[in-house]
Amino acid sequence: MNITRREMIQIGAGASAGLMLGCTMPEEMDRGLITKEIPSTGESIPVIGLGGRNYRLGEGWAENTDGYRATLGTFYELGGRLIDTSPNYGDSETIMGNLLQELGIRDDLFLATKVDRQEKEEGLERMQGSLERMHTGHFELMQVHNLRGWETQIPTLREWKQEGKIKYLGITTSSDRQYEQMEQIILQETLDFIQVDYAADNRTAEERLLPLAQDLGVGVLVNLPFGRGRLFSRVGDRELPEWAAEFGCESWGQFFLKYVVSHPAVTAVIPGTTSERHAVDNIGAGKGLLPTSQIRSRMEEFIDALPLVERPSRS
Repeated sequence: MNITRREMIQIGAGASAGLMLGCTMPEEMDRGLITKEIPSTGESIPVIGLGGRNYRLGEGWAENTDGYRATLGTFYELGGRLIDTSPNYGDSETIMGNLLQELGIRDDLFLATKVDRQEKEEGLERMQGSLERMHTGHFELMQVHNLRGWETQIPTLREWKQEGKIKYLGITTSSDRQYEQMEQIILQETLDFIQVDYAADNRTAEERLLPLAQDLGVGVLVNLPFGRGRLFSRVGDRELPEWAAEFGCESWGQFFLKYVVSHPAVTAVIPGTTSERHAVDNIGAGKGLLPTSQIRSRMEEFIDALPLVERPSRS
């Protein structure tokens, strides 16, 4: 199912009758993963991606890469194509790069990473290192990590884009403390993507950033869609509400992901995914129906009524 940006706006407004709840034909639901268009080019990508922050070994992490390899393989086999990582994530780039090379799937992926240095030469060295660690000659997307050195790095990314080393450029944050600055950068620079934290109980980004990105034709990747695990803690052992079945929801993870990607400004979500079970569940959120604006409001009311708790879990 390939949904254009305009159709997504219609879905969000509840105006696309053919995609309204209860009106989608079964054959439409069987076409595979929902995709959205990247505003700057019209290229389509699946709405469910994979965040690679925790692909690490050692104390507190995995003992070997077997589980990671299986997860990446399953994600790919089920139609997943978007993977986001960073040299800032310990040895994740090295581990993931080796696994993608072993699996032989890199050429089919939309691979995104980040630059996290203040000065130009340090940034160039960092990005070149990412190419080497990921065993690739280019990235689909390079992002300035948490806005660090953005005034220096964005011109460098433009150079890399002209040279064909990257296809898209963007900026990221995982904190609303940087939203005001990010807003100014969006207005000042021509970007292909922004990446923000956004979840059913963390909706600050939709106040200004998401509408601005939508208006200016900037793609949006979403990190931390589970609120750093907070949402799973809040729902606890509760059953899904019966009305969640109306938009093909089979788990709380899918409930949270469908909420995020149903926002008309959001291009894709990149939940941290290191297990096959979570890969299967997450991909399931990218199939079938997406909530309309009315259902989104009902989801928000449901979540807002839950008790506030803190406990680490899925990101």
